[in-house]
Amino acid sequence: MNKLITLIFPAYNEASSIKKTVDEAVAFFESHQLSYEIIVSADGEDGTRDIVGEMGKKNPNIKAIGSVKRRGKGYGIRQAIKIARGDIIGFSDADNKTPITEFEAFLPKFDEGNDIVIGSRGNRKTVIERPQPWYRQIGSKGFAIFMHMVTGLWDISDTQCGFKFFTGKAARYLFAIQQIDGYMYDVEILFLAKKAGYKIAQMPVRWRDDGDSRLDLVKGNISNFKDVLSLRFRSYPVYSEEKKE
Repeated sequence: MNKLITLIFPAYNEASSIKKTVDEAVAFFESHQLSYEIIVSADGEDGTRDIVGEMGKKNPNIKAIGSVKRRGKGYGIRQAIKIARGDIIGFSDADNKTPITEFEAFLPKFDEGNDIVIGSRGNRKTVIERPQPWYRQIGSKGFAIFMHMVTGLWDISDTQCGFKFFTGKAARYLFAIQQIDGYMYDVEILFLAKKAGYKIAQMPVRWRDDGDSRLDLVKGNISNFKDVLSLRFRSYPVYSEEKKE
């Protein structure tokens, strides 16, 4: 069976790059004869949603959601998954840090019984085409130590790579109970996935820094630390095993 793939691009003011990113995804899916839908969850007022809307008029597999107000990556992905139809649902950075061609190696991992397949920059086979600036690398390493201590996700070397795919059932279950709106949504998702017993595969990818981080180094990181720490105290609804499976 040709599984339907839902690819979500969370975006904030990405008018300059979104058309190229979506075009590359369409070309990949169609060249591999994969059924697909692309949802761009775009906040901001630079015209990103309008660009994607025009693309959707020519290709009904493309749609845009979002608003002028910036509500966060976690919120945007959560809203997209509510309308996603895919048998496999995933997301990638709108600035194409990891090219969609890397998904080709991910697909067989689902046939092996994995519920979640994530890109990992910590894998020794990963190719870093353009590294982050040194000060961000140092900050990331310090944050990773703190995050692993709080969450216990020691077996996941890279929680932050924005290239993650889920079975449709796993995505709908996890994002129905996920709560963090900002950047730490993916730490939360993996934290919840481990608690729920999902099988997670970590894959090497090609990755490049785009040099245009939207994260404020001071305010943003304070917020991230608070969100990770909050995982110890948040209350999540208990879903039935039938719904999870």
